[in-house]
Amino acid sequence: MSPYVSVLDLFSVGLGPSSSHTVGPMRAARAFVAGLEERGELDRVSGLRVVLCGSLGATGVGHGTPDAVVAGLVGLDPETCDPDLVPGRWEKLGEGVRLPLLGRHEVVVTQDDVRLAPLTRMPGHPNGMRFTAVATDGSVVAEQEYYSVGGGFVLTADEVGAALDAEAADRAADADDVPFPFANAAELLALCAREGLSVARIAWENEVALRPAAEVEAGVDRIWDTMSACVDAGLERDGVLPGRLKVRRRARAQRERLEAADERGEDTTIEWLQAFAMAVNEENADGRRVVTAPTNGAAGIIPAVGRHFLRTHPHVAADGERRRRAMRTYLLTAAAIGALYKRNASISGAEAGCQGEVGSACSMAAGALCAVLGGTPAQVENAAEIAMEHNLGLTCDPVGGLVQVPCIERNAIAACTAVSAARLALQGDGSHVVSLDTVIETMRQTGADMSTKYKETSTGGLAVNVIEC
Repeated sequence: MSPYVSVLDLFSVGLGPSSSHTVGPMRAARAFVAGLEERGELDRVSGLRVVLCGSLGATGVGHGTPDAVVAGLVGLDPETCDPDLVPGRWEKLGEGVRLPLLGRHEVVVTQDDVRLAPLTRMPGHPNGMRFTAVATDGSVVAEQEYYSVGGGFVLTADEVGAALDAEAADRAADADDVPFPFANAAELLALCAREGLSVARIAWENEVALRPAAEVEAGVDRIWDTMSACVDAGLERDGVLPGRLKVRRRARAQRERLEAADERGEDTTIEWLQAFAMAVNEENADGRRVVTAPTNGAAGIIPAVGRHFLRTHPHVAADGERRRRAMRTYLLTAAAIGALYKRNASISGAEAGCQGEVGSACSMAAGALCAVLGGTPAQVENAAEIAMEHNLGLTCDPVGGLVQVPCIERNAIAACTAVSAARLALQGDGSHVVSLDTVIETMRQTGADMSTKYKETSTGGLAVNVIEC
């Protein structure tokens, strides 16, 4: 059994436009220089070389990967840094700039020192990167390989190897002292039935076994508050998104139209749901503060469906404590479902295509909405299965390597699918032909069979068939 995945790890606050191409590389760069300092090696470093391989190299420029790496080297954290401090850092290196590693030890770094290598595939994952620190005499002070495996999670080469080792994974699971470990949806449902607990309560009991209850509550509340603030910011901000596509933001104009339609008494429920999702993903595309849910490319679905629930249940939204409880149930349920995808398939677009990002987020949102609408664990599992079943095979083919087309609209459509899946599941008793475990395994197999052209490399699909103006 794989290690327990905490809600506070699966949902992490970071920057757009990509959890795997922006957040992960920034964390890797920061971890590399922090490791140098911890070992007392930082002051020996006179130069750095970074190679971004595979998918990171193929769409790195559009995803802001080199900028994120430079930001990480100087010690910026994607969770706390000012988003405006990241863009343009790589290009400004030019022929050489004195870069303060961790904000204190300066070395000269050129733009060529952070190199894109799209045709080089490292063995552990499509999103591989190699950091090398050298001394004045040219000798290597330290070298480390990292993999950005989706959702902002970063593993070293050794950690990837351990994750592939079943015995090491079993040992890691044993080390996670949680009362209700589960490896798949069948085990999760069995726990719910045996203990008479909901999916959210199983997740809660595991969380509070790892950290104080007050810390869990505060962490989950912060996640929802950040998601909700991102929706609000996207509904207010106007302008053109960065990149050569010159995509104009639409969420604000849509909000203004919907407010007018509401005054006329029109039914705008679905349109508001879509606007919420687009608002978040426009913020993401603009490099703003978002929550990986479970990735940045799919960051709009879970916030949108959560806001949809509150908008359609004003008695819950108006009661502060009741709203908090509902959103905790929502996010804990979503995280339990998301952990199944992370453990048994992938949430990485570079590994599984967009089914791994938008598909998993749609599934998480569907199950979570079903839960707050009063669904049983069996109905929650059914909702999650329905949502993913109709995202199987979804490719990741961002036009221009930018998380804009078709990503923004794709989140809006997936949010609608999640709501439909939840409501469909609530019409039944939870029994169904295709299990969630089956559809997750099918997604894994589909991702393994999918051509790399359709897995976040922008070398196939819409990315090559749309003419960039």
